[in-house]
Amino acid sequence: MTDPAVNEAALVVPSGQAVRFVEVVMNAPGPEGLVARFRFVAPAIAKDGGGISYDVAALDMEHLCNSFALPRIASTGPVPSQIIISFADRDVPFGEASPDATQFFEAYRIEGDACIWEAF
Repeated sequence: MTDPAVNEAALVVPSGQAVRFVEVVMNAPGPEGLVARFRFVAPAIAKDGGGISYDVAALDMEHLCNSFALPRIASTGPVPSQIIISFADRDVPFGEASPDATQFFEAYRIEGDACIWEAF
């Protein structure tokens, strides 16, 4: 599920890096049931892309879970058991391997109106 207006806009994140929404995937269940996977392109996480480290990107991913993903799941139907936020330095098709791409993933459970980090 994509929103063309959102896809074209860079999103504001705490680090200031440019992040672009790609899609949300909800048809690939996780071990605990329904999962909403929000996928973003974040070119600055590339090994040669500007030095955004995982620790910095993790703060951006948590921010996007709370400010971007949570407001959108209320209108998607059943509430997922988990939200996964993924960053890739380039647009990588869901489920495809891309050894040259830098990718970061974080998982969150929904607790009230907040995303709570869960270790993979």
